[in-house]
Amino acid sequence: MKRSLIFAAALAASSLSGIGAQAQDAPVTLTWQMWGAPNDAELWQQLADLVTQQYPDIKVKLQLSGWTDYWTRLPVLVASGEVADIVSMQSMRIPNFYSILTPLDDYVKKSDVKIADFETSIMAGLSRDGKLYALPYDVGPWMVFYNRDKFTAARLKEPAKDWTFDDFKADAKALTKDGTYGYGTQAFDFIAGPVALGADYFNADNEFDLTNAGFVDAFSKYADLTSKDKLSPVFASAADASAASGRFASGNVAMYIDGPWSLITGQANVNFKIGIAPLPRGTGPSRFLTAGSGWGISATSQHKDAAFKALQVLTGPKAAEILGAAGRALPARLAQQTSWYDGAAKNVAGTRDTLEYMFAHTTPFRINEKWNQFENLVMQYVPLALTGDSKPAGVLSDIQSQLP
Repeated sequence: MKRSLIFAAALAASSLSGIGAQAQDAPVTLTWQMWGAPNDAELWQQLADLVTQQYPDIKVKLQLSGWTDYWTRLPVLVASGEVADIVSMQSMRIPNFYSILTPLDDYVKKSDVKIADFETSIMAGLSRDGKLYALPYDVGPWMVFYNRDKFTAARLKEPAKDWTFDDFKADAKALTKDGTYGYGTQAFDFIAGPVALGADYFNADNEFDLTNAGFVDAFSKYADLTSKDKLSPVFASAADASAASGRFASGNVAMYIDGPWSLITGQANVNFKIGIAPLPRGTGPSRFLTAGSGWGISATSQHKDAAFKALQVLTGPKAAEILGAAGRALPARLAQQTSWYDGAAKNVAGTRDTLEYMFAHTTPFRINEKWNQFENLVMQYVPLALTGDSKPAGVLSDIQSQLP
């Protein structure tokens, strides 16, 4: 007991500043649950090793799983008491999982972490009820990826930052020919797209309101691109809800919607020039949703002080530069975003101007504890609107009825 008290006092007195701080007295191995493809493992391990380089008595054991498996397994691990010390968390999942994490506000206050160093929207996204639950490593808005070669061949001007939905639709129509679709729709387009058009899917009480006239109209515009205008292939099921990235890479679709996090994979898989543009706006000003991810500390961790030291390294400037240069993440740290622009994104048209424009026109990403259920229902029901089997208003009514 006496040794434990001395150790606790030493930790409390030590600096949490990160660079140059003293490691704790006893060696500790922290577990870190992270998602990613197998080819991501080397990059995440590089960050884990960065922690040990700075704190020789702290080792970080990476536990990597696929994206879908990660979110399927996390509740099971929580229930069994086997959740890792460091938990990876996406901003859109915070309403469902914030209770398994340790609030970081007191840690941040005692450290040299500066909230202003991070992009504002992602700090808000990783908070709940005024408390911060994770430090972010990336951030990004949903945007349009387009095939510059196909735009050139069709003699189209590259998209303006404030282009309208009518502009987007006209380009998609001009690009739909010779076995190529102008646009490849995905499930999340029916959330980010309508918001960019000025629609809202929540009411003033932060409850889902999917049947309001504005959201129905905006949702219908995106559905009609497939069902009526035949400018996009149909995704037939939830399992196929994000297949447009593959179709884009193969040259089968000329435009699709995704985020900066997909750039490293996108560039590796295409043999044409990629461009990015903001989502098209409606009759009003541009506005965009942003999301991102970060790392928090399990509420049940026995090594919270050591875990916060690790978090500072994992989300610190050096780690941000590594992730940015590799194209794995647009850093949440504002000063390190240059590593992404000048590194992996340097050959992609419009990156800096487009993203700076979009960050200047963000709107709060409204979510609640039913968000994941809503997102799953969108993937399940949207194909009915794309095939014409159900009208968009009916699809939204069916989804709304399952969100009591």
